[in-house]
Amino acid sequence: MSELLAVTPPSDAWRQTHLGRLLGHSMRRFDARVLQLMARDVEVPLGLSNLAARDKVGAAHIHITRHLSLAGDRLTDLAERAGMTKQSMADLVKQCEAWGLVTRENDARDARTRRVCFTAAGLAWLQAFRNAVAQAEAEFREEVGQDVAAVVALGLEVYAGGGMG
Repeated sequence: MSELLAVTPPSDAWRQTHLGRLLGHSMRRFDARVLQLMARDVEVPLGLSNLAARDKVGAAHIHITRHLSLAGDRLTDLAERAGMTKQSMADLVKQCEAWGLVTRENDARDARTRRVCFTAAGLAWLQAFRNAVAQAEAEFREEVGQDVAAVVALGLEVYAGGGMG
């Protein structure tokens, strides 16, 4: 037992500073900034702006904003693209539907299914998302410098598109 106590423990700092943790913190910071900017956007319908300002809109809601195509999508396709279960996406769509962001419409190509589509308010939300992302990216470039931002963007693009070997 005394032999175990005599061994110097390895540094524990890696758990707080590894790349995955830094990426996670960075993504949460970026998404929080985007939502903050959207809450202030005068083009966003007031009810949605209030939801964003009160932290009722979270990262899960951003999945719909990021992944729903302008033509609309079947729930299963939307869930797959967002990396969510169909049930989780259904719950999210139901909430976004209640907020007036999306609607469910009959699918002209398949009468058995429905498509999730943006409403007019949802399209305004999407434009606000686009504007907020552009501003948050500009702030990132300002904070870390243009050269570092370019390298980070290229590195993340390669990493996100790559496999594990």
